[in-house]
Amino acid sequence: MSTLNGVDSLMQRIAEEYEALPRQLQKVARYLEQHRSDLVVQRINEIADGCQVHPSAIVRFAQRFGYSGFTEMQAVFRHVYSEQNAPVRSYQQRIRRVIDSDAPAISTADIGLRYIDASRVGLDELAADFDAERFGHAVQLLVQAENIYIVAVRRSFSVASYVAYALRHTAKRVHLIDGLGGMYREQVRSIGKNDVLIAISFPPYGKESLYCSRVAHQHKAKVLAITESELGPLARDASVLLKVHEGGAFGFRALAATMCLCQALFVAMAYELELKVEETTYRGSYDD
Repeated sequence: MSTLNGVDSLMQRIAEEYEALPRQLQKVARYLEQHRSDLVVQRINEIADGCQVHPSAIVRFAQRFGYSGFTEMQAVFRHVYSEQNAPVRSYQQRIRRVIDSDAPAISTADIGLRYIDASRVGLDELAADFDAERFGHAVQLLVQAENIYIVAVRRSFSVASYVAYALRHTAKRVHLIDGLGGMYREQVRSIGKNDVLIAISFPPYGKESLYCSRVAHQHKAKVLAITESELGPLARDASVLLKVHEGGAFGFRALAATMCLCQALFVAMAYELELKVEETTYRGSYDD
């Protein structure tokens, strides 16, 4: 088995056994899933601090999944990520050092540029971690769906709104679950087994998105989850899960990678359907 497959196999096992793990080991699992590339340079004490557990819990976690200890488990990640993700990791570290420094006040232009840089990091990670098989499966779900429902709340709502706009250029019946009047339950109630729900959510997760995901699963519909982790609550009902790790700066997380992924999904779906999406022209200008 190749090392890359070894990492994928390990993360799949972790996802399958996650609910049965003790609470401390669940913390380790979430940390590993969200900080894969960082494991190659971190010591066990640093990981333990990040997980808020004792270092012995890291060792128990490694042994639970068949390794002699932390060092052997770390080696699996090191072979994959030490070269593949080094530029992204270095970029993130440089941004973090600037933000955390005690430097004088930053100009507004510098703030803008640093946020753009942080967004670029998210796009770099999206490309580095792109899963072609999952992406293809997600496209097929959308192509085959009779109805497509989309739900996202708070900061992710703008992405859901764009997805609904784009999909309405197709012949699909598209339903944006916006909860107008508090009617999330009513808007998702009619979803059925030949339909797909696109659910977009990130920590601390929107309860409305999680509710709609559960209803879709109960009604035998497919759920396309777009989130940051296979261990989060949105993963439980997902037919396909596409992961996005956004960059961020000054306490604000970007949406660049999430929006890019959703646009890529639409373009790939349009290609699969052999669509010709026409622009609406008003007096020689294009309405985007």
